[in-house]
Amino acid sequence: MTEQEIKLKVNWAKHKVLDMCCAAGKGHLTSAYSCAEVIAVLYYAVLRLDPKVPNWKIRDRFIMSKNHGSLMTYPILADLGFLEENELKTFMQDGTRLGGHSKLGIPGVEFSGGSLGIGLGVATGLAYAAKMDQEDWMTFCLVGDAECYEGAIWEAAMLAAHQQLNNLVLIIDRNRLGITGFTEDLLQLEPLSDKWRAFGWDVCDVNGHDVHMLLDVFTAIRERRNQKPLAVISHTVKGHGIDFMSDAPLCHGVSPQGIDQERAYAQLEENKV
Repeated sequence: MTEQEIKLKVNWAKHKVLDMCCAAGKGHLTSAYSCAEVIAVLYYAVLRLDPKVPNWKIRDRFIMSKNHGSLMTYPILADLGFLEENELKTFMQDGTRLGGHSKLGIPGVEFSGGSLGIGLGVATGLAYAAKMDQEDWMTFCLVGDAECYEGAIWEAAMLAAHQQLNNLVLIIDRNRLGITGFTEDLLQLEPLSDKWRAFGWDVCDVNGHDVHMLLDVFTAIRERRNQKPLAVISHTVKGHGIDFMSDAPLCHGVSPQGIDQERAYAQLEENKV
């Protein structure tokens, strides 16, 4: 898929996410929007998957550790054929498979999320298993930057480096916001790149909303010859695309209502590529 096509898919998926949150009256919209481009690039241009065979043995694995943002995966999974698009209308309704956090049992989902800090450990185990079995599939894991407060993240980081898991790619959604405030006010993370390098990882910093830059980084990953795991620090804006919800701590888990819904839809239309 071309860069332009992916940009259009991002805007379409954001519209779908807004539809779902507005219908449910809740949902982690801002968390989903900060990683929209990353998820779109992975699913449309990078991950080796087959919707007809969701459990294909040599598929790549994607672990959505930052599960507040899993809402963004639902429309893309539907678009690829893992789900029926009509199922998106059941988001957060009684009996739905599509909750605020994605769970195993949804086709294309590899991880039951909710408790932060555990996804990288799962991803590290998957990558290690692939190495042990001499398989060439890769594991990608998306974590939030505030999630890096969790000690389990750094335990997994040490193990991955020690085992030279160069088939493991971590993406850190660096939107600088936790649930209640800005990360550098709550507990300073910087210098974040240096910390990951000190733990034995390769690191690159990207603009997480620049599809061209993301494609350059991710489509070259299989050609890496370095034995280190890779951490991609994706600099983003929480709520990106809706200005009155961007960089706003009190908008975590909030769905726009009333006139704000109209404003949100209008801004997505203005941002259509």
